[in-house]
Amino acid sequence: MVEETSAPDYAAYADTNRLKLFSFTIAEKRAEYLWVLRAFDHARANYTVLLHAGAVAQILEKIGGSDPAADLSAAEVTPLLDQLHVWEILERSYDGTRAATLAEYRNRHFVYQFGQAGYQVYRSVEDVLAARLDSASLSRLALPDLLADMSELAEANRSSDGDLIFRKLKRLDSTLSDMADRAAHFYLTLGDLVRTTEITPQAFLTHKDALLTHMREFSSDLARYAPKLKEAIEHVESTGVDRMIRLAAASDERVFVPITEREDDWAARWRGLTAWFVSAESGISESERLREGTMSAIAAVLALLRRVTETRRGGVSRESQLRHLAGWFAATPSEDAAHALFQAVFDLGRPRHLSMVHPDADIISHSRSWWEAPPVEIARTLAETGRPPSPGLPSKVARNDGSIRRLREEQLAAQRTRSAAAQSLASNGVYQRELNEQETEVLLSLLNAALTARVPVVGRVKSSTGSENGVKLTLSPSDGSTTIKTARGRMHLDGIEVSVR
Repeated sequence: MVEETSAPDYAAYADTNRLKLFSFTIAEKRAEYLWVLRAFDHARANYTVLLHAGAVAQILEKIGGSDPAADLSAAEVTPLLDQLHVWEILERSYDGTRAATLAEYRNRHFVYQFGQAGYQVYRSVEDVLAARLDSASLSRLALPDLLADMSELAEANRSSDGDLIFRKLKRLDSTLSDMADRAAHFYLTLGDLVRTTEITPQAFLTHKDALLTHMREFSSDLARYAPKLKEAIEHVESTGVDRMIRLAAASDERVFVPITEREDDWAARWRGLTAWFVSAESGISESERLREGTMSAIAAVLALLRRVTETRRGGVSRESQLRHLAGWFAATPSEDAAHALFQAVFDLGRPRHLSMVHPDADIISHSRSWWEAPPVEIARTLAETGRPPSPGLPSKVARNDGSIRRLREEQLAAQRTRSAAAQSLASNGVYQRELNEQETEVLLSLLNAALTARVPVVGRVKSSTGSENGVKLTLSPSDGSTTIKTARGRMHLDGIEVSVR
């Protein structure tokens, strides 16, 4: 009977050093370890989880072929399994069912199975080994699928279908991740092609037409679908993002992850998804950045095509130049002539001599050679160029255009509100009604301007004025007191009458 192992402590396991899971990739017998893990993966595909050393050897006999690293006996497999268990790639348990004698039962045999992290490590290694570095492309056909999934996501959220929301969000996340990974891989491969084209221009000229067509079609489709996807995202958000995140987290099957962490995870994924097609307040979206990168890559490829074509037409290339130079070196009559040719071609001068005072000038004599004196720390700029270092150009001023634009809009809105309140005062007057908050604020500013002008030294001021937004307030002497009703209370003016026009 196979004894069940206790459930692992996932919280404690997450804190361990997982890099040791990759130790088998740099071990001396890394090929043998990889074949043992392939045997476990083969058994896993046939719904067999637990394997002992003999079963592993039998599977390797079937799938190993002629590879000598897979020709392992049960005795040779056993220490490999134990070491994989030490690296925590495999989990080990006891199995007493195969014991033929009492002694064997007491010395129970071990059986092994993949650990969760160990299987992921194995799959990542296999993916790297099976990856084709020349299969780079931009996922242009994924854009209409994204648009269709967005529309279905909005309908699912409107109908509160949590399972469908979870499936659609998961598919959107995986599609965008694949799109980003393929774009990064494509441009890395394109960079390698550009760097190696001087050596092998035939590879570039063979694929140039397909390459340019592929990038242009991707850029065109991205420009066409980006506004539609932005509208689709806004449509989804209008149905309620918080409810969508809660429903998706409730249908998420990661039972070992708390519901709050699942909600935070899906909320972060949705923010990342929207950042692809909805630009930030003071920036551009990821789709716009990707399209700009594609257009820059097209320009670089066209420039490279022009350079390669001109080089092939003129019959002069880097390879032919180096061959001619090698012939010149071989034909030099003496070593001094070869040194002179080297100096003329590569322009390598003599060592630059520097002069500066040693910090311990009192101890070290000026006549002492630098070869014998202790070393002196000098600036890199001084050593490379012979010029003393300078502070350099001032750093670029950081401008927050989004905040400036928002503050300007708020300022214009306040000015429009204040102008409307001033016109209302001029049209309706200040008496026989109650002024609102905006009208009260305008009236107080006009009064402040008018009363500031009333600065008599001797005598009585007959009248004074204050103006703002094309509206003039006049203070005239009055026999009695006047009262103005405002949103902040009643304002009594003794011996003054107010008129606004």
